[in-house]
Amino acid sequence: MPTNQQRRDAAKRKLERQLARREQQEKARRQRLVIIGVVAAVLVISGGIWLFVSRSDSSTASDASSTESSESAAPTTPCSYPASGTAAKEVSAPTNLEPLNSGTVESTIVLNGQDVPVSLDRAGAPCGVNAFLSLASQGFYDNTTCHRLTVSDQLNILQCGDPTGQGNGGPGFSFATEPPKNGEYAVGTVALANAGADTNGSQFFIVYGKTTLSPEYTILGKVTGEGMKVVDGIAAKGVKNGAQDGQPVQTATISKVTVPGDALEGTGTYATASSPAEPGATDVPGAEVPSGPATQQAPADSGASAPVSAPASAPASAPAATAATPSSGGAG
Repeated sequence: MPTNQQRRDAAKRKLERQLARREQQEKARRQRLVIIGVVAAVLVISGGIWLFVSRSDSSTASDASSTESSESAAPTTPCSYPASGTAAKEVSAPTNLEPLNSGTVESTIVLNGQDVPVSLDRAGAPCGVNAFLSLASQGFYDNTTCHRLTVSDQLNILQCGDPTGQGNGGPGFSFATEPPKNGEYAVGTVALANAGADTNGSQFFIVYGKTTLSPEYTILGKVTGEGMKVVDGIAAKGVKNGAQDGQPVQTATISKVTVPGDALEGTGTYATASSPAEPGATDVPGAEVPSGPATQQAPADSGASAPVSAPASAPASAPAATAATPSSGGAG
């Protein structure tokens, strides 16, 4: 059995070990505090450098902005057709980025073997008309079907322009929206489908009855002559399964869209950032559209579900129409 002295000696050694460990821990803590202090100082210093650099960059950016502003007198490129999605049929984007922007051009949609004359308005939508003419001249619309018909109180359209016939096909490029000035979509109107601002492609719709839409769909022109009789005949047969929105009962096939041989020639007169627009000139700034799949929509109606119709990458639905305040949407 250990004596009292041995127990006291053991307790003393234990206490010494505890004090030694505490000293080591305290020393380690002091070292950590020193390291943290050094790191904080470095951060403060580097932060000061960052602020200095930022101010310097800001000044440089300001100078660059001034330079850019002084150079903005150069004419802008009115139209831009960046790649978007996968083309449903192999075509090239329009190469004329400053198309004619005054007057009209006559085209003909051969629908179910009958002519549907369309007068395209260059002044209202020079970039949209230019794209339509380019696609037509390359045969993009040949042997395609109009995949969508709507029948309702607020939306009555026949939607075409997708070679896949599914409502999700496009030309592989997109372009900016050119909102109509009066925002009206009267009977006979031919307008582009979209999936939001600046997502126009190949799909278009023809208005054959009362249609209330927000002014977010580029109007290409209007059907002339006896053309609406052809469209009305298809609409009279209704939508499959008695629906308000979907495939038309009567197949609507576009065998060809004819346009003048020189339709893509000529350069328009556009306003620049530094000079007022000349009389009759249309200022259409070219807006780059984010690349990537864009879903084109056709006008959607409050009473009908909106089937999709857009570029090949994704289906699109039509713009929503309401009696009081037309909802946004696009015609694919």
